Amino acid sequence: MASIRLTYVGGGSTRAPGTVAALVVRGAAFAGSEVVLVDLDPDHLAVVQQIALRMARARGLDMRITATTDRRAGLKDAYVVLTSFRPGGFEARVLDETIPLRHGVLGQETQGPGGFFMALRSIAVMQPIVADMEAVCPNAVLVNYTNPVNIVSEAVTHHTAIPVISLCEGPLIFPAGAVRNAGLDPSRLDATLVGLNHTGWTVRHQYGGSDVMPYVEAADADRRREPSDDATADRMLHLAATMGTLPSAYLYYYYFRELALAEALAKPTTRAQDILAEVDGYWRHYREQAAAADPVLDPDRSRGGILELELAIDVIDALVNDTGVVWPVNVPNRGALPGFPDDLVVEVPGRVDRRGAHPLPVPPLPPQVRGLIEELGEYQALTAEAAWSGNRRDAVRALTSNPLVGSLSIAEGLYDEMGAAHRAHLPSRLLA
Repeated sequence: MASIRLTYVGGGSTRAPGTVAALVVRGAAFAGSEVVLVDLDPDHLAVVQQIALRMARARGLDMRITATTDRRAGLKDAYVVLTSFRPGGFEARVLDETIPLRHGVLGQETQGPGGFFMALRSIAVMQPIVADMEAVCPNAVLVNYTNPVNIVSEAVTHHTAIPVISLCEGPLIFPAGAVRNAGLDPSRLDATLVGLNHTGWTVRHQYGGSDVMPYVEAADADRRREPSDDATADRMLHLAATMGTLPSAYLYYYYFRELALAEALAKPTTRAQDILAEVDGYWRHYREQAAAADPVLDPDRSRGGILELELAIDVIDALVNDTGVVWPVNVPNRGALPGFPDDLVVEVPGRVDRRGAHPLPVPPLPPQVRGLIEELGEYQALTAEAAWSGNRRDAVRALTSNPLVGSLSIAEGLYDEMGAAHRAHLPSRLLA
């Protein structure tokens, strides 16, 4: 097993304890390595470092775990850089989710205007990170989990020589959830979901060796006659049966836009507000475990669960130890997904080895679902360019092109209000 320096930018986040737990579980693959936790918050950083040190010590792992608020020092000589951060914190996400609702548009973390402003903030932070990497670890691979992962990667791949692989568990989770929704056993499903992050469809879906769709259609027919107590699940099952392919869960916001908006408006709080109410409790639990000889994270008291960013750890293992294992990745298309530009970042299976992630050819998306993904691909490219080097007009053009907005007057009103709310986290060129 190779010994490396792995730098984790965002190492003091609410998800970081679960991430270091996942790293410790796979610790044998990184024997002799140094893990450097980097964050702006020294107190949270110290808690996460202590959890990681005690977990590693309890298992006898040969792994150094250090921490610093000096990003460039933490990046120096890194072999892999893992990024997972949230500019503006959950407070900014509250704005992303609430302001659009006042304009009659869905607010969501990675989709619509909420995802758009998350992209602007994330890329504004990613630019100096990449500049530091070019200066002090130019041969490192950037493994990104910062949302929206596809737009962040789109920007980085077009403007730097740093290789970037963005990741999300969605392609592993969404098809399983879709067949579970149909009353089927997810363990019998063999599926490939492709497209863009959070907005993909299956192009292969075998269930026990045969096509799963007849089972999905039968389940949908039953549910149409006798609805369940989960209207959202019933609608997504009907979407799959109608389109003949299994969808990402986030496609609900597009195919049931009016219902999703009405549901969001009817709720007393947004998802971000719910999370904010729990954050202090997360850190109380983390501090308790940081004092334990062998920390054990409680899934009900930890952000995201007890093991986080597991896919990132698996991909880093493949990079470091040259395993050649296939994982879902967000990388430039290079002809893998038919009908999409070669340089557009897409989500497809990729073989990962010490040379990087190599996208594998997949069948084309069915025509009945391809149009929306193509539209989102154009929006992705426009947003990445606006975030990296554009001005207000470029950004408004990109936001207008988002399928959940689709109106210049709405886009301009949204942009001015959200831009003012997020002013502290945006470059001045986007506000002029």
